[in-house]
Amino acid sequence: MPERSLILTGFMGSGKSSVGKILAERLDCRFIDLDAEIVAVAGCSINDIFARDGEQAFRTLESSQLEQVLSAKGGHVVATGGGAVISGLNRTLMRKHGVVINLEVTFEQVMARLKGCSDRPLLAGDDAEKRAKALMSEREQFYADADIRIDTDGKSVEDVALEILCRLKGLFE
Repeated sequence: MPERSLILTGFMGSGKSSVGKILAERLDCRFIDLDAEIVAVAGCSINDIFARDGEQAFRTLESSQLEQVLSAKGGHVVATGGGAVISGLNRTLMRKHGVVINLEVTFEQVMARLKGCSDRPLLAGDDAEKRAKALMSEREQFYADADIRIDTDGKSVEDVALEILCRLKGLFE
């Protein structure tokens, strides 16, 4: 079990939750999906939070939950939401409490993985592809600010998790 948390970042559809579950199982520690924590606290879906209160209210709740999760004792594997990295405060918290691991994904992979998905409020409505491309571009500088970056293109979630474990071993030797 890690002493510090492993914090997965990446664009929506990059595989943070799937990879995170495997990592937590292999490391015998708790897996925390930040979006699921937000839904539990809010008592409604992320789509509902966006529709009712707007993106800024969601981001405030996201930052609050991230701080609470990362302040808990012990190391965990935490899958953040795709936009959690846009806040400087969130990036500082992540660095303070863990190892930040970014899962890189191509635009084409994102669109293939999210095809028909209705639970991504930032991609709702017309021009979803154009918005996704713009968001990926805007967030790239924040995703790049990670301790480890893993290219997920053409790899299974098991392969990505194994690559992370190997890179972590090298980071702490």
